[in-house]
Formats: sequence, structure tokens, C-alpha cells
Amino acid sequence: MELVQEEPSLNGDVEEDNDIENDNDRDLSGDIPLRETGHKRAHFPAVRKKAYIFDGYGEFYNKEWDLTEGTGIEFCWYHVELPKGNHKLSQVAQYLIDVLCPPLKLQDILSLVSNGPFCGHVDGALVYRVNSPGPASSDFTFRIAARITENSVITVSLGRVPRLGFSPMGESLLSEVPRVESPSYVRGERKDGGGIVIREHVLEFLLTMNHSEGCDNPVPRTVSNLVVHIIDTHVDQLQDVVTKLELELDSVEIEMDKGSCGFALKKQMLDDRRFPKLHLNLQRLLQVIAHGEQVFPRVKEKCSSKRWFANEDIISLEELIGRLRRLKENVGFIANRVTAIQAGLDSWQAEQINRKLYYLSFLSIIFLPLSIITGVFGMNVGGVPWTGQRDPALKNGFRNVLLLCVAMLFLVLLCFSFPAIYARIDSSRRQRALRRSWSLNRKSFLKRTTSAGPERGGYHRI
Repeated sequence: MELVQEEPSLNGDVEEDNDIENDNDRDLSGDIPLRETGHKRAHFPAVRKKAYIFDGYGEFYNKEWDLTEGTGIEFCWYHVELPKGNHKLSQVAQYLIDVLCPPLKLQDILSLVSNGPFCGHVDGALVYRVNSPGPASSDFTFRIAARITENSVITVSLGRVPRLGFSPMGESLLSEVPRVESPSYVRGERKDGGGIVIREHVLEFLLTMNHSEGCDNPVPRTVSNLVVHIIDTHVDQLQDVVTKLELELDSVEIEMDKGSCGFALKKQMLDDRRFPKLHLNLQRLLQVIAHGEQVFPRVKEKCSSKRWFANEDIISLEELIGRLRRLKENVGFIANRVTAIQAGLDSWQAEQINRKLYYLSFLSIIFLPLSIITGVFGMNVGGVPWTGQRDPALKNGFRNVLLLCVAMLFLVLLCFSFPAIYARIDSSRRQRALRRSWSLNRKSFLKRTTSAGPERGGYHRI
């Protein structure tokens, strides 16, 4: 199996000679694959790459994408951001081969790109992944994988991960004194009296995060700090999705409780299958959280044996695992709320159908007598009144048809009332049989009591 393609040559004659020699070599070598050297990378423009180097004292710098490890207390971080889209796993693997090989090997690429949870050592490095098997274009599909060594970390994510970067020292937004926005303030400008104007959309963003302590990330000083930061941002991303779902469901429930949710909106929700799709997405989200519950405890267990992994970071991993468990319970509550809303919409739809059937039955009640009258006077028989038919040979036709209709009506009513008549006859027969058996038992009891006259108090001697 060829993993790379040959690059076209600029020299036509030399290329033809090389092709002849390569064909001869293939004939001689049989099925042995040829290893190509000096291959030029076919870079994919959709893949984003970021490379940083940390000095171990709270400072970091951008570096070239050379996939080298740090020395001493320095360590490097290489992050690959895969595009969100309906790509095959083989195409994603080609993306990673293009940006990570060499020095990584094929087993490293497969351990990073495969679906499902995984945590273990691959070629001397600790590798973990939390990759959900859903479509990559979905907002509820999350994929994060990392390859960790003592002086380097390589991470692969699907799409952009919020707050994955770092804030410069001393420039934290949360440490500022906020001020209310007014026309006298310039956007983002500090005025006399202290404080900085916080725009409304910034406040909405901080409130929807529900974990504002993580919006300004400190620069990691060790590899263990960086690993905790990567897992923390993954959990924060899941928390953001859950918080947005809660706010959306709150607004829908308020509208439905107030009755302001009109006919068109409810019908649109049912036609779009909004809540069944949301329930399916919640199941995907639960799967991602369950994968994290499987992987991150194993990461903590394996990292606890590393001498370069700090104890306080082990405690941080335990807290993140606890957050995941609480998040799983919260998603379960949201799924129950979605089911309740869908049940309310189904009952509303059933009520609308019953109301339409009521109107239809009311119209049928109005037009049924009219249809009977028109049917009677539209019969092609003699003797129909008010029609001027004077032929004595046909004068009994109308009467005969009416007698036939009455007989058919009586037969139909008899068929419908037969079960009730049969049940009444059967119950009366059962009652008569019960009375007969009771009278026989009473007579036999009287005979037994009168035949024991001389005994004491009516009792037999033992």
C-alpha cells in the first residue's frame, strides 16, 4: 500500500528513464513496496497549525513547525486544527500524515485519528483520544487527541477549541473594574475614575460560559500544567454547549407557558422535528462525555506514575473528572426536559386534530339530513310524492323502497345491538343458576340441622 504519491518531475527525458528503471525494479522486487525519499509535502490549506515553546517561567513564544522537543525545563506544544466537514477518516489521516510525518509513525497517526476512546502508550509516548463517531460537521461532534512526552505535547482537535490560547501576564479582563456603557465612553477606553467599559455582547458571552474563571488562561510552566489546560478547555467546550441548550430550552418553555407560542411556531417545530433531532444530538453529547469518563481517569492513573507530572495537577484532573460526571447528570436532565416539551407538542397536535374532527362531524350533522332528503326524492321509482307521477302500475314503488330501507336499518341496528343483548341474556341465565344453587344449598343445610335434634346446642358428639 502506497501512502504517498510521486511528485511530477520537471525533466521529461530523465523522468522517462527513471520510469523505465522503476518498472524494472518493480518487476524484480515483486510485492515489496518501494520507499520514496525526498518526498515533497502536499500541504492542505484547510488544516491550521500552531506551534509554541514555553520557557518554564511563565513565558511562551511562537516557533517553527519542526516537531522538535524542548530541552531542560523548556517544552513545546504543537496543535493541529482539523476542518469541520464531512470528511472520511482516511482523508483526516492524510491531513495528519502531511503535517506530523516525520517524525511520527503510522501507528501514532492511527492512534490520534481513530474513533472512540483510547488511552495508552504508543511508541514510548502517552496517547489519549476522545473522538466521537458522529458526523464531523455537527456541532455535537467533538474530537480531541493528544500525544504527550516529557518535553513536548502534540494535540489534534476538530474545529476551533475556545480559550485554547493564553492571555499575557497582567492583562486579564476579569481583574478590571467594569463600568456601565454610556454615550460619554469610547468603546474599550478607560476613563477617569477607573474602570473599563464592558460591552453587552461580552457580558452575554461571559454569562453563557458559566465558568468565567477560565476565560483568561495562565501560561503553563510545566507539561503537566499544559495537559490539564487542554483537558480543561475540552470540558469547558462541553459546558458551553450544555449552557446554550439550557438557555434555549428556558426560552421555549417560557413561551409555551405564557401561551405566546403561536400556531405557526408550534407547527414549524413539529415539521422540522426540532426536538427529536435535539434529543439525538444530546445522545451524541452524552456519548462524548461517557468517553471522557472512560479516558481521563486512565490518563490520571498513567500520569501519576510520571516523575514530571506534578501532584497538584493530579488533583486538578480529579476535579475535571468530577465536573464531567456532574455534566453528564445535567445533560440527562436536559434530555428529560426535551422529552417533556416534545410530549406537550404531541398533545397539542392531537388536540388540533380532534378539534378539526369535531368541526367535520358538526358539518356532517348539518348535511346528513339534506343528503337523505335529496336521496329519497331522487329515486327513480313510481309513487314519489309531489312529483306528479299518476301511473297506477308504479304507485307502490316508493312505498316498497321505503319498506326495504326500514328493514335494512332494523337489520343493521340488530347487528350492532346483538352483543349487548347476548350479554344481558347470559347474565340473567347466570343469575338464575346462582339462585337455584343457593336454594338447594339452603335446603340441604336445613335438613342437616333438623336431623341433629337431641345433640347439645346443635353440635355432634365427638
